[in-house]
Amino acid sequence: MEIDCAGDTLLPGLHDHHLHILALAARRQSVDLAGLTTEAAVRAALVAARPGPWLRAVGYDERAAGLPDTALLDRWVPDRPVRLQDRTGALWVLNSAALAALGTSDWPPGAERDAGGHLTGQFWREDRWLARALPRSLPDLGAMGGELAAFGLTGLTDAGAHNGPDEARLLAGAVPQRLILMGSEALGPGEGYALGALKLLIDERDPPEITALAARIGEGRRQQRAVAAHCVTEAELALFLAALEAAGGARPGDRIEHGGLIPETFVPVIAAAGLTVVTNPAFIHDRGDRYLEAVAAAQHGDLYPAARLARAGIALLGGSDAPYAAADPWLAMRSARDRRTARGVPLGPDERLEPLAALRLYCGGAIAPGAPADLILCEGAMADVLADLTADRLRMSIVGGKIAFNRDEAASPRR
Repeated sequence: MEIDCAGDTLLPGLHDHHLHILALAARRQSVDLAGLTTEAAVRAALVAARPGPWLRAVGYDERAAGLPDTALLDRWVPDRPVRLQDRTGALWVLNSAALAALGTSDWPPGAERDAGGHLTGQFWREDRWLARALPRSLPDLGAMGGELAAFGLTGLTDAGAHNGPDEARLLAGAVPQRLILMGSEALGPGEGYALGALKLLIDERDPPEITALAARIGEGRRQQRAVAAHCVTEAELALFLAALEAAGGARPGDRIEHGGLIPETFVPVIAAAGLTVVTNPAFIHDRGDRYLEAVAAAQHGDLYPAARLARAGIALLGGSDAPYAAADPWLAMRSARDRRTARGVPLGPDERLEPLAALRLYCGGAIAPGAPADLILCEGAMADVLADLTADRLRMSIVGGKIAFNRDEAASPRR
């Protein structure tokens, strides 16, 4: 195959180093509540949802009416089962009809109860249990993968902490991108994906004991896998660093996922350990206006920092954390470059990256001579690409030497 690039810019394919593929696909079949910050707006969106046996809603913002419970959902939608996820992805809330439809009394540990021992309808970090208990239709992963290819994404790392053989069977070969799966100790090598790091989900609401976390790190070592820890808060980061030390120290490939709050005092520790930070710069755009209200000004530079980490020689990768932030890697690059919120307000501007460094967050692996390549073709010169950092310039995405997206073909009318 020969492609005339016509003087345009050929780059390594883009890789989203942290996203949740099944959740992103499921979001396409859900009521999206993102950006709705009043109770009336949320209720109107739920009431207007298309008919069906179940109503699934995501992206709920607690500014609308606080953290909801069964009673509140019953007032909003009393006549059909509802499952609603908050904006962070950590919480699902079910109404009375949904709880009744589950038909069980064997509730998981994350099922919240009130002082009287009654279920509140809130389920914390129980995605896997709910996925098995609730009716589920497999979304169209191929179509979603095509949309991601239209952003220039030729590689994806699924960061699901509970990924195991079942999830691997669903995901392997289902998208056109090269696939890396992080997951639990139960996940092994397989066809259609590369085995990624052992994912450690650390939640400061219910933190694990350091000895238990160190034991899991040790199991990762026995499996010859790196470890990758969910560290959004300062407390989660401190716990991971302590567990790593207890387990004998970091090894090449070990990762801090998110790095949502990294004060300067942590930077030399992370650098000395040789850890990689997988940052989510799109949150500066998507949630930045919330951060301006909720986070002290002195800490704005601690939010998803980049420049201070790069200066310290810490390896940086970029991930969307989609569907909990926008899946568009170019938006994330612009956010890393500009550090501006959705309203255009600067947020921690000292942590800006140069345009090329922002692009490199999402570039895939090295291109080997003679091997099928993952590439993207962008309209214009390199200076134009860096000036815009937008998918509008993308002409073509190539995965393993095969075209996964061609703008000219996508724009042509079908005959």
